[in-house]
Amino acid sequence: MSAAPHIPVLIDEVIAGLAPQAGETHVDGTFGAGGYTRAILVTGARVYAFDRDPDAIAEGRGLEASEDNLILVPERFSRIAEALAERGVDQVDGVTLDIGVSSMQLDRADRGFSFQSDGPLDMRMEQSGMSAADFVNEAEEEEIADVLYTLGEEPRSRRVARAIVAARPITRTSQLAEVVRRALGHRPHEKKDPATRTFQAIRIHLNAELDELEQGLAAAEKVLRPGGRLAVVSFHSIEDRIVKRFLRERSGATPAGSRHLPDARGSGPSPSFEDVDKPVRAGEAELARNPRSRSATLRVARRTSASAWNLRTRQEGSQR
Repeated sequence: MSAAPHIPVLIDEVIAGLAPQAGETHVDGTFGAGGYTRAILVTGARVYAFDRDPDAIAEGRGLEASEDNLILVPERFSRIAEALAERGVDQVDGVTLDIGVSSMQLDRADRGFSFQSDGPLDMRMEQSGMSAADFVNEAEEEEIADVLYTLGEEPRSRRVARAIVAARPITRTSQLAEVVRRALGHRPHEKKDPATRTFQAIRIHLNAELDELEQGLAAAEKVLRPGGRLAVVSFHSIEDRIVKRFLRERSGATPAGSRHLPDARGSGPSPSFEDVDKPVRAGEAELARNPRSRSATLRVARRTSASAWNLRTRQEGSQR
């Protein structure tokens, strides 16, 4: 196998958490450039590699042709359960999810995810539907502000939204970045470009990434066999909070009650995950060779033999 074109984040820690073995079946929910998939294939495990981006699937076909144990699946990872069932697979031994935008998408100016190089304002992972240019040029000012505040944690979202509306039409990544910089003030020596939060928020909104994450975690819970491992790498505090809350809830580690709230522990369905590891972050060596790992957080957990939770069991548990 040829080397992957990008460095997968926390690869050693992800593989240690998954502990793939020859003969096992694993899911890489975010194939991208194939870094995690390649590392799993080396162990002799079979990999169903999902990606919603047509470019990632097209560029992975060569690897798929050379690897009998690799099956590429052009789907969102929220559809893991349905897509595997269509291929005759009910349960797997491991699921890994690398949340957010891939290095391949960031590095290609024509995809419009980054302002590091000028390109069309696109940001669509599936290359269909509303583009970032459509959003900034057509959405109401209030909606833009809400998206920037909620998904980008931009404290001056209203100021940025007003500037975006006043600058329409905006069609290039460099245009949008400059509008945000002028609205917020920017000194070239500052460590973080003020446009970062705006680009992140619009990307997450267009691709419904938080809904996809929540659905993907539930799908992983459904397909993992007892003892199966889940490994999730996130790059943003909002994403990590979703993963942390999911694993805390599913492992039965809900907080004890207080004088204001009843103790909810033991009142819901049986824990579907256990052995939830402490969050892992990149060490100095990895940060030196892969700066994009700076914001990465890995969480790993093991599936129990309990049934997967669903809306009905959660409601029943809350009523007990």
